[in-house]
Amino acid sequence: MSAMEDWVQVLLNPSPIGLIVAILLVISIPVFLHTVVFRASGLTTLPSILLIGPSGSGKTALLTLFERGTHAETHTSQSPFAVECSLPVGTLAESDKYRSINDPTNHAHKKFLLIDTPGHGKLRHHALDNITNPQNLRGLIFMVDANTLSAGDEALRRAADYLHDILLLLQKRITGTKSTKALKELPVLIAANKMDLFTALPAALVKASLEREITKVRASRSKGLLDSGIGTEGNDEDNDEWLGEMGSSEFKFSQMDEFNISVEISGGNVLGEGGSSVGSWWRWVGERL
Repeated sequence: MSAMEDWVQVLLNPSPIGLIVAILLVISIPVFLHTVVFRASGLTTLPSILLIGPSGSGKTALLTLFERGTHAETHTSQSPFAVECSLPVGTLAESDKYRSINDPTNHAHKKFLLIDTPGHGKLRHHALDNITNPQNLRGLIFMVDANTLSAGDEALRRAADYLHDILLLLQKRITGTKSTKALKELPVLIAANKMDLFTALPAALVKASLEREITKVRASRSKGLLDSGIGTEGNDEDNDEWLGEMGSSEFKFSQMDEFNISVEISGGNVLGEGGSSVGSWWRWVGERL
């Protein structure tokens, strides 16, 4: 018992040992909290935007521009890659919309994660995984090359096929949930890149071309299900694999509103002789933050 009393007396008296123990506690507790609690959450606490689309559409070039504000040589992505970006001056985040102009937080750039994913068909599962298991995901940018979307182009077929799968996955995310808690909306921006080129389709024609081609993809997928015998005894499986309004003869992006999926189309260009033109894409990102 005397040993315990001696320790208590040492700790309570202003001795060098007591001061050292107190200082160590004061320093170690905040360091522990920062390391274990805050750092454990890491960058995933930031809101994120998923960048998807076919190979060659300009995704990695856009990621570099958003991150650095300048262009750099890029290579075809083989794996997902995330960078921390900040909204540029003059682009206001939706969460700061009603703040006073004198609020000092308005002068701080809103940060977010931009996640680039490979566009090759065999590597698209990375994008699907990010949608299935989102980490504070606020929206998707589906990038296309507006210079290769004319009727009959193979690039149009590939883009429509990929976009069909992405929208169908988002649709299943809503219709397949059994939770009473509403899922957060995941809006989609179709970023029509390379608008600086003379042969590029304007945004309205990009929209129309993709809708027509997705209609073909949807019909082909439905026929494939029927030929395989799925849905012959019941139509639940067939309904799950039908994108948009069930039974409609033509697909329209507006049909996704029924599933709380907003789809917008906006043109721009990452590169070009006159510089980049991505202001509308920045504004869309800001509205998601």
